[in-house]
Amino acid sequence: MSSNLDSFVKTAKPPPKPLATSQEIRDRASTFVASVFPATSLEEVRKAVNHLKHVTHGARPASHEIAAWRCMVLKPGKDGLGGPDDFEVISGSDDDGEKYAGGRVLKVMQAEGVIDAVVVVSRWFGGEMLGRVRFDHIEMCAREVCHVFRRKDDMATCIATLTSLDETLASLRTQLAAATAEGSTSAERGDPQADGTSAASVPKKPPAPSYTALEESLDVAKAKRLITARENSIKSVRAALKKVQEKA
Repeated sequence: MSSNLDSFVKTAKPPPKPLATSQEIRDRASTFVASVFPATSLEEVRKAVNHLKHVTHGARPASHEIAAWRCMVLKPGKDGLGGPDDFEVISGSDDDGEKYAGGRVLKVMQAEGVIDAVVVVSRWFGGEMLGRVRFDHIEMCAREVCHVFRRKDDMATCIATLTSLDETLASLRTQLAAATAEGSTSAERGDPQADGTSAASVPKKPPAPSYTALEESLDVAKAKRLITARENSIKSVRAALKKVQEKA
């Protein structure tokens, strides 16, 4: 029973999916294309490379699947509670027969600051030797997907920040509405000790904004502008709330 359950869990997991795929570069019948996968461990690195090689390209095997990876992992004996010092970046590369190519891809990842990912540059050899220009093609493909990976990573951070700010802003607005309503009721009654108003007079919490379109656009600059706008709104509402509380 246990072995059957284990096999089901393994097969039920979705296959590795690339976060980005580069444009193809064609040169004298050779073709180069890069893919980047999320990977937080060497096991995920192997799964991504094997899936790309044997499943995605199974019907048309590439001559070389050049891979490089960088993963943030816990140091041996650490539990993560000690902060950043408990972690380290492990990296590596695989030329897959294209000598020195894996190191080129790894250097691109390092230059772009990509972590927790594996980049695979697939090359289909066209029969004619390309010389050193092949490395330019490999690096260009790798750099393209690294840029997309970074934008997606930056966008994910922005969305998380926006979501947190939205919750803070909604909470402050609710407090401001309640404090304003309480103050108005107290003034009308002439009773400074009045304990508020009915729930019906306090506006309901608005639904959380959807950032699906923003996330798909990868417009990080727009996301950062929205963060600044939320921060300014929070400052304004806090100031208004403070005035109402001081007046009360």
